[in-house]
Amino acid sequence: MSNELHQQQSAEEKHKARQQKIKANVDKRVAKATKECGVLVVITGNGKGKSTSGFGTVLRALGHGLKPGIVQFIKGSKWECGEMNILKQFPIEHHVMGTGFTWETQDKATDIAAAKVAWQKSKAMLANPDIDIVLLDEMTYMVKYGYINLDEIIEALTSRPPMQHVLITGRACHRRLIELADTVSEVQPTKHAFQDGIKAQKGLDW
Repeated sequence: MSNELHQQQSAEEKHKARQQKIKANVDKRVAKATKECGVLVVITGNGKGKSTSGFGTVLRALGHGLKPGIVQFIKGSKWECGEMNILKQFPIEHHVMGTGFTWETQDKATDIAAAKVAWQKSKAMLANPDIDIVLLDEMTYMVKYGYINLDEIIEALTSRPPMQHVLITGRACHRRLIELADTVSEVQPTKHAFQDGIKAQKGLDW
């Protein structure tokens, strides 16, 4: 056997041994994860893709026959949502706050009133055991601006049906929601096309 062939076999054996060790550790962790319950997921940070991730999870849930509910905070009626163009083909309970960004409305009273209506819709979904997964898209802003009471949000989340999953998206998520969540992902920007003067584009950004 040549020295080169021997080295190759030795490397393959070492690789196999490492992978077997990794697999044993993964299998052990999987075996310990036996609890089944609704999961609260927070997707926050300043990077792009938080809402997209939330909608993607809703689509995944639909693929498994689960029933979702969606509330979109912030989004205005003039903002077409490509994800909802697909998802509205399914029997999904859906509400859009509809006022748009606060710097566009420049009307705090209108924003607060719309937020409270959206939150009532959210609470109804969070109390409905027939809804398997609830997406509260960009709700973090409602807490940051003080439009919705944080204690009331936490009460609704903690008293929801035990198997119901909840996704909360948006920047600057309050630390109490992060502490309450089971899974937290923080999306951070490395680069963004907008910084180079490239406008938001249909099918990619909305």
